[in-house]
Amino acid sequence: MVISELLNRMTLDEKIAQLGAVWAHEVQDGRAFSHAKARTLIPHGIGQITRIGGDTTLEPPAAARFANAIQRYLVEETRLGIPAIVHEETCAGLMSLGSTAFPQMLGVAATWMPDLAEAMTRVIREQARAVGAHQALAPVLDLALDPRWGRCEETFGEDPLLASHFGMAYVRGLQGNDLRTGILATGKHFIGHSLSEGGLNCNPVHMGWNDIWNVLMMPFQAVVQETNIAAIMNAYPEIDGEVVAASRRLLTQVLREQLGFNGIVVSDYEAITMLNSFHFVAANEIEAALLALQAGIDMELPTRRCYGDALKTALEQGRLSMETLDTAVERVLRMKEALGLFDNPYVDEGAVHLHFETPAQRQLARTIAAKSLTLLKNDANLLPLSEHVRTLAVIGPNADAPRAHLGDYSYAAVIELLRFAPMPGLGFGADDFDAEHVRRHAVAVPSVLESIRAVVPHADVLYTPGCRLTTPIEHGIEEAVRLAQQAEVAVVVLGDRSGLTPDATSGETRDSSTLRLPAVQEELLRAVAATGTPVVLVLLSGRVPALSAIEPLAQAILEAWIPGEEGGPAIADALFGRVVPGGKLPVSFPRSVGQLPVYYYRKPSGGRSHWYGDYLTEPTTPLYPFGHGLSYTTFEYDQFAVWPKQATLDETVHVQIRVRNSGDVAADEVVQLYSRDRFASSPRPVKELKAFARLTLAPGEARTLRFHLPVAMFAFYDVALDLVVEPGTIEIMVGASSADIRARGVFEIVGERTRLARRSFAWRVETVAE
Repeated sequence: MVISELLNRMTLDEKIAQLGAVWAHEVQDGRAFSHAKARTLIPHGIGQITRIGGDTTLEPPAAARFANAIQRYLVEETRLGIPAIVHEETCAGLMSLGSTAFPQMLGVAATWMPDLAEAMTRVIREQARAVGAHQALAPVLDLALDPRWGRCEETFGEDPLLASHFGMAYVRGLQGNDLRTGILATGKHFIGHSLSEGGLNCNPVHMGWNDIWNVLMMPFQAVVQETNIAAIMNAYPEIDGEVVAASRRLLTQVLREQLGFNGIVVSDYEAITMLNSFHFVAANEIEAALLALQAGIDMELPTRRCYGDALKTALEQGRLSMETLDTAVERVLRMKEALGLFDNPYVDEGAVHLHFETPAQRQLARTIAAKSLTLLKNDANLLPLSEHVRTLAVIGPNADAPRAHLGDYSYAAVIELLRFAPMPGLGFGADDFDAEHVRRHAVAVPSVLESIRAVVPHADVLYTPGCRLTTPIEHGIEEAVRLAQQAEVAVVVLGDRSGLTPDATSGETRDSSTLRLPAVQEELLRAVAATGTPVVLVLLSGRVPALSAIEPLAQAILEAWIPGEEGGPAIADALFGRVVPGGKLPVSFPRSVGQLPVYYYRKPSGGRSHWYGDYLTEPTTPLYPFGHGLSYTTFEYDQFAVWPKQATLDETVHVQIRVRNSGDVAADEVVQLYSRDRFASSPRPVKELKAFARLTLAPGEARTLRFHLPVAMFAFYDVALDLVVEPGTIEIMVGASSADIRARGVFEIVGERTRLARRSFAWRVETVAE
């Protein structure tokens, strides 16, 4: 296919059609594709189809048939026969009925194993391609810098380097080596979405450009420059008075010209319309369309509001050039060509079942869930529990709640939005929803209670929810106290329900002003703790909770995040020592909301009140620091070395450390390497993560790690926003968390101050033979 020739043959209506999308349900009649609706709605073709899986109740084989029917109509019944890109949400698995439900991304980041993210997205790619989908609206590359923001659960945490490496792995798994067999990854939200005013979704962002370049930009640079990510989605907010969706500076000059992005830019849902209805920088949809297209947004999602008649009117009025329109259309067509759609837009309907809910896929979901579990506290080594326990109380609203294992862009969560809280133009209505059909085809999600009973079938496992997620149950707490008094140990399972509906406590638009668990949950925990029975607190949480008020009530605390379909068995295995928790926090846990912001890479003048240090009421340090996570064993660090003592820009610095399992069980340790530029032309953070490695060590086993860091990794953006490496002393710190540093050393960068063209992410780690 010669794209330039195709573009020359296209009418204006056909060009504009390529820049828009329609919801899958808009061309659906019952469970079938509607030719009549398609002829009315997309007579000239269409750029994208929005969520065949996430906008319908079609199980995988039916979704594949539906996708093929759409493509057959476009190929055979439109003049030019241009197939469509089908996009889906993929935060924690393909968001469709019957797809594997993996842990939410914050939990994936807690593994500190980017290879697991790549393995996960290879499964997502396989399942998406099997049902005819071609674009994933992920990964989220925003940083979790304000835990009040409900979407922190969708991020890879607070650290730009950790997010960069997980982002790159996520993209590699989705796109593969050839887009003809891969799917488009979409980096979002470019840029600033996560640091909004008050932690409120889509609010203005107040952040200087130096911090934007040094912190927020890094994960986007990584996926653009290191993995050639195919798509980027704009952020909703305004930054210093400039709405991102209307910013040519951000979406063209920065993204394309400075970062080198060469894919397609798609709008976040309704972002172009919001220029008129939310930000009030466009008086109507014509102006909104002009601002967005000229800024650099190539495609409007999820449906056509502005990139339709409004664009045609702008052209007729002479306010939009055909060259600008053609540039966007050509980018879309070239992406379709790269995906192989012109050669074969169809899928093998008979093979779909081979790609869903295989034993290997469930095992991967379980591995990620198990590796994500983060042990925050374990007084007197209460965990692991003995499998010979006779009576165990399992208490809490999330103890027998499989839904609590699923994130805000899981199929279950979005079905709730579409079914129970319908929005204009979004999703199907009540008459189209078959609850029994959905239950029959949904993946199995064992609860924590069910999984504990499977591990200790001989034990008397007593259960009561004690309360609902946010409201009491009559006599619920009294019942919980009664059961706890009978038990040797009480496992109290609290936390969140992630979603987009008003009853959710975490997820998009579910922002928090306290970060504390709902009051009724705290009351339940206090009552159980008052019985004197030892308490294990298990958190299924999407938010980053402030636990100061309740942390003393539990002898052990296990953060299980939003663990996906195999989270229950993974948690039960950890409670009884069949697996050893080894996850580390990808975010700092604040003591209270009043501390915010709290993240480990503060500036030298930050994180303290000059001159006394702490607040009047509490320390300024987090309750649990970034990188924290306990184990059922202990680890010793020794034989530390840094060389050479002086290095120029074109050299590599080597850091060596030996780690030994000094306990009596095999377990994992995440070794974390941080640096500090002691004196620089502008203040640098007191710590910056530069490398990490997760080890599995047998009892008594020791392993020596050698990290290799190019000097270019110590570059930063100066006050002129130039990326520079400056001569000076760099401190190297290696430890078990950002606050648990076990070894320190220094080296010196020598030579001239040098400006670089791009960041370096190329650290390596190897194991040295003992």
